[in-house]
Amino acid sequence: MAQVRCGISMSLDGYVAGPDPSIEQPLGVGGEQLHEWVVKLAAWRTSHGREGGETTASSALFERRTAGVGAHVMGRNMFGGGPGPWSEQDPWNGWWGAEPPFHTPVFVLTHHAREPLELEGGTTFHFVTDGVEAALVRAREAAGGDDVVIGGGAETIQQCLAAGLLDELQLDVVPLLLGGGTRLFGELDGSPPQLEQTDVVPAPGVTHISCRVMR
Repeated sequence: MAQVRCGISMSLDGYVAGPDPSIEQPLGVGGEQLHEWVVKLAAWRTSHGREGGETTASSALFERRTAGVGAHVMGRNMFGGGPGPWSEQDPWNGWWGAEPPFHTPVFVLTHHAREPLELEGGTTFHFVTDGVEAALVRAREAAGGDDVVIGGGAETIQQCLAAGLLDELQLDVVPLLLGGGTRLFGELDGSPPQLEQTDVVPAPGVTHISCRVMR
């Protein structure tokens, strides 16, 4: 059965991005360190058109997570371009380059309408202005029976948890203290959902924890 799942790297003190994000440092000060474990993997590098890399206990997990994905959902900050209306003279095409790594439809949550952006490699960004539930309806339809991945950031994941839309939460916990930034679980409204641990995979520089979201 198709799942709605999320995988995200988090520091030991609960941050998914460091303080003071900017165009130069979109993940904030120190935030790039959260993803060093995956950038080193040969499987990740191949999927991004790069050479080299290593094989660790994270490799098979990465390959499982990226298989069977039919659509993605992400927030405006993860797509990029800053707040406010989109620039007509110089529209932002995302952090992801001319050929993004998603290779599926991607539904971007935003308050400002924009025509779909089709890029190379099968990735088309669709801009959704009527909320996360509407984005997920469209993503499920586009996925055609495959899984939908919630890419982030923290606010988008919190909205999915609060609305009971998430089936599986995959946390990649990095032994790093950022001391500030964006917390993954900072603003959950109401009663937090219950989680059931389903898997733990220790690997160099990261521990992977998978949880089922109970309803």
